[in-house]
Amino acid sequence: MASTTGPAARCRLEAEPSPLLFDPAATALMIIDMQRDFLEPGGFGESLGNDVALLACAVEPAAALLAAARGAGLLVVHTREGHRPDLSDVPPAKLARGAPSARIGDPGPMGRILIRGEAGHDIIPALQPRPGEPVIDKPGKGAFYATALADILSTGRIDTLLVCGVTTEVCVHTTVREANDRGYRCAVVADACASYNPAFHLAGLAMIKAQGGIFGWVTDSAAAIAALAGGERG
Repeated sequence: MASTTGPAARCRLEAEPSPLLFDPAATALMIIDMQRDFLEPGGFGESLGNDVALLACAVEPAAALLAAARGAGLLVVHTREGHRPDLSDVPPAKLARGAPSARIGDPGPMGRILIRGEAGHDIIPALQPRPGEPVIDKPGKGAFYATALADILSTGRIDTLLVCGVTTEVCVHTTVREANDRGYRCAVVADACASYNPAFHLAGLAMIKAQGGIFGWVTDSAAAIAALAGGERG
């Protein structure tokens, strides 16, 4: 669960439904599933019939946010959705769902689709992790299930998460819900997230900030970068 100790919150993030005060030393940036399999042609996203070009809008804001987070000394955590080569960790319902042009494990232009170690499973070049930044390989939508994420955040005494990535309504949303139940404060950076369905993106953000912030806060990259740079102080 989230840390309850540490220095008092001291940076002010402009967000909805209200500003969020946070301590950078207790804050992590989470970049969710910015992988070639989801953002580039020939990967899992396209095999499901999606227009992967719709995710490109999140790359530049996410890269700017990543640079700011590194400059402020935040813990940066990257996630990748993918499976073992023998498919032993793929639930049958996930493997069999729908009628994609190619299923998990099938060969594609970037190797076997959504399989760990293949080129398509890797994070896109613009957001490549640096040495020492944790990379969470997850078999499901949420970043906490069957991973070491909770231990990493606990060790870092983290209580607040800045969250971005793809897709807004699936892996981002699931991770935020998981984090919320564990006591973390989550601020989703809207323009650094994206969906294959823009309406789903907007609905997902609306759900997070509804009812006074039922799952967390929603902000944008400019506000997050300003807060990390010290432009907004509480």
